[in-house]
Amino acid sequence: MLSLFLKLSLLGVVIAGVGMIYLDAQVRAKFEGKRWALPAKVYARPLELYPGQALNRDDLKLELKGLGYRFTQRATAPGMVEWASSRARIYTRGFVFPDGAEPSRTLLLEFNGDGVQSIRDAQGQSVSLTRLEPILVGGIYPQDNEDRDLIRLEDAPPYLKEALVEVEDRNYYQHSGISLRGISRAMWVNLQAGRFVQGGSTLTQQLIKNFYLTSERSLARKLMEIPMALLLDFHYDKDEILEAYLNEVYLGQAGARAVHGFGLASQYYFAQPINELELHQVALLVGLVKGPSYYDPRRNPERAKARRDLVLQILQEQGVITLEQRTSAERKGLGVVQQRSLHKGAYPAYLDLVKRQLREEYPQEVLSSEGIRVFTSLDPVVQENSENALSGRIGLLQKRFGRSMAELQGAMVVTDPQTGEVLAMVGGRNARYQGFNRALDAMRPIGSLVKPAVYLTALERGYTLSSLLDDEPYSVKLPNGSEWQPQNFDRTSHGMVPLHYALAHSYNQSTARLGMDVGVSRVVDMLERLGFEREAKPFPSLLLGAEAMSPVEVTQLYQTIAANGFRIPLRAIRLVTDADGAELSRYPFQIKQVVEPETVHLIQYAMQEVAREGTARSIYNRLPQALNVAGKTGTSDDQRDSWFAGFAGNRLAVVWLGLDNNAQLPFTGSGGALQAWIDLMQQEKPLPFMAVRPEQIDYQWVEDRTGLLSAAYCEGARQIPFIQGTQPQEHAACADNQVERTLDWFRQWFR
Repeated sequence: MLSLFLKLSLLGVVIAGVGMIYLDAQVRAKFEGKRWALPAKVYARPLELYPGQALNRDDLKLELKGLGYRFTQRATAPGMVEWASSRARIYTRGFVFPDGAEPSRTLLLEFNGDGVQSIRDAQGQSVSLTRLEPILVGGIYPQDNEDRDLIRLEDAPPYLKEALVEVEDRNYYQHSGISLRGISRAMWVNLQAGRFVQGGSTLTQQLIKNFYLTSERSLARKLMEIPMALLLDFHYDKDEILEAYLNEVYLGQAGARAVHGFGLASQYYFAQPINELELHQVALLVGLVKGPSYYDPRRNPERAKARRDLVLQILQEQGVITLEQRTSAERKGLGVVQQRSLHKGAYPAYLDLVKRQLREEYPQEVLSSEGIRVFTSLDPVVQENSENALSGRIGLLQKRFGRSMAELQGAMVVTDPQTGEVLAMVGGRNARYQGFNRALDAMRPIGSLVKPAVYLTALERGYTLSSLLDDEPYSVKLPNGSEWQPQNFDRTSHGMVPLHYALAHSYNQSTARLGMDVGVSRVVDMLERLGFEREAKPFPSLLLGAEAMSPVEVTQLYQTIAANGFRIPLRAIRLVTDADGAELSRYPFQIKQVVEPETVHLIQYAMQEVAREGTARSIYNRLPQALNVAGKTGTSDDQRDSWFAGFAGNRLAVVWLGLDNNAQLPFTGSGGALQAWIDLMQQEKPLPFMAVRPEQIDYQWVEDRTGLLSAAYCEGARQIPFIQGTQPQEHAACADNQVERTLDWFRQWFR
């Protein structure tokens, strides 16, 4: 028996030794390797500040709130702002951009009626240009939906380290990874209860449980946890283990995403970087370690406050803080932001676009685990204005038309027409909804939005803006024997009309004749040149917008028109770096001229006429006359879709309104989408559109009714651009009479 016992004991020692070697390898491999799958971080564009900037003070305040700045009487630390009627003192946080670091410093901004008058630093020196840190708007997460913002122990706010040790593991710096006293106490309590009710775990054991094992309450897991904690404590410094704990501990749930670590919890609960937290905020986060759900400060504020105050009491009793500090901290509220996130994850439609562009170059594993940083062109202020314009207009239309519009939906895409950068994207009336993205995926007939492509094709084929078009009833026999008979929206024919007038008033009959004359295949080619990448169906109905497109596809077409015939692919991403800031990918401008600038100048003129006199003339009922814009309304067949696409000098926006069930709408493009577009432009206050006049363009006076050459003094005369050599050769009666009178005057004078 003794021999058997010795053999079994030896076998047990060998097995235990092998087990310890295996556990040791497991502990060291993960702790020294890539500890966490770090999601890609997606940033908005940084706000640049400079003297003379036309910056609305409300927009600056919105930006600062999005960054989690605190508005105080004195800005004494990073992340604080003093706000007054004509000035703001901002203590910036600083940020390491790919092209260099922006330091943390105090800035004094002086405002006048038009924007920023001057910027000075703490020494009173003038600052010509500076940048605020970009707003973190979201990420691309691993399959387990864990999220964290890694912090170093030296970056932790005052009292976090002390509070965590005093509350969770007072003998942390004395034990070797486990506490025999704690384990004994927990065993006695569990024996009395007949079940696991107390763990007695040290911080090291908690890290082992969260980092290597599971949260299951079982004897097997506990027996595995003890040797692993001993090994971890043997190999690594106490502060290194504590730093890992700070980044691993579970502190809440943001929808489907688990909030891990104090860095992310600081943003989640306070919308502030962790190094800016005050004592009462630190105490609340430490209190949450015991039970993030039970002590959730949003759902259970009284319970959370009691737990926070207990943490403060422990700190005072252990001499970490004074009684005065404790009393002052207990008087303060919880300070938790009402929304779980001000901006992070707030723009699902835009993030969807970013992800799709990234996946063309990066595998999902890299995007969700390597901690890359993605810098985008998202403008939070433009995004906010776009969301408000779309949701506000939908609300007004629902109120006006009642229950039939209860499910009315919409989408909006906003770009910079000169760069192709996507500034904002709204995928539905609920901008926070993370489901179907109508801006990218709603394929709807575009109606009259196709007409600029039809007219551009005609202008390339020898037509001019003054060419007369026949707007009488028209039919086309189709290969299947049926007839296509387009009609004008008002069911009225208008006889012979100038080309620019037919576009401005969106006449269908004259457009159909024109398109059939130049050829449907040529119109398809024009759409492809403008940026439509899918295969269009070359049917006659395409000429009036039967082709279905998404709002972002329409935006690409109009982007090319607004950019004077240069096709600039839409882009949301400016730059991608790795977690350390090294550049991985840059997304420069790509420019290709696809339509001659002279031809584009003509269509831009006609589209400005749409806004001044045509189907979009209601623009100037609400926008200043000096704001020159160009655009086109669109209403699909049977009035199922309401569209408007238009641009000013520095803003292009496409708006779609409709019902997901494809039911008929009680309004057209001008009554729905156009009004949302105007709502946006009222907020944006864009620069006027100034059409570049190519050298080969001459402006001539023509008689509007006949398209013949006229003169400025003649009734009904209009100044219209022509490509040199294409202007009319015949004169209208008024101009001919004036020429004859002038010749008579010369004859009388020299007689």
